[in-house]
Amino acid sequence: MKNDESYAPDGGALDEHEQAMAAGHVHRPPIDASRYAHIPGWGVDRDKKDRPAVPMERTPPRLDGIDWARPSQQASEVEVLHSTERSGLTPVYGTSAPPRGLSGMLRRTGFRFSENDLRRWLILLLADRVDMVEGLFSDAASGHVPNLYAEMGGRAELRHNPAGAARKLATVAAVAGVAYWLWRRHQREDQD
Repeated sequence: MKNDESYAPDGGALDEHEQAMAAGHVHRPPIDASRYAHIPGWGVDRDKKDRPAVPMERTPPRLDGIDWARPSQQASEVEVLHSTERSGLTPVYGTSAPPRGLSGMLRRTGFRFSENDLRRWLILLLADRVDMVEGLFSDAASGHVPNLYAEMGGRAELRHNPAGAARKLATVAAVAGVAYWLWRRHQREDQD
């Protein structure tokens, strides 16, 4: 087989356009921009000379006339966890959910690892799940019965995914039915 750009791999001759493509000299026909003008953001990946925003784009961006002073450091009354990649706290941060309980211990452990370490994120995910269970226990201890249906997005699922909501309802009904049947069977065996 010849190693020539004028021949196709199957042995047939290439036409002029295919030869240009093989050589890397492809000239595409001009694009009619009016056909695509209705698409938001169309053309942002075109050549820079064809992009209308190029005169405004600049790398690095212009920073002329910036009058910005670092805000004063927020006073901390609770423990605030921060990344090992940062030397200190940011000037302003949230304090509404300080680390507490078992989930707080897990968060402290997770924040010891670098942000590019998978262990950090897995521990923080576990801490979120533990915090959710701790919240359920604290609600029950204070006499508040949580509305699990609403808190787990039941109304939204019923509106946006009615088939999935019906499957979940059927599954819960089947499990409850089997549990009730087993309970009744156990009751009958105890009476006999």
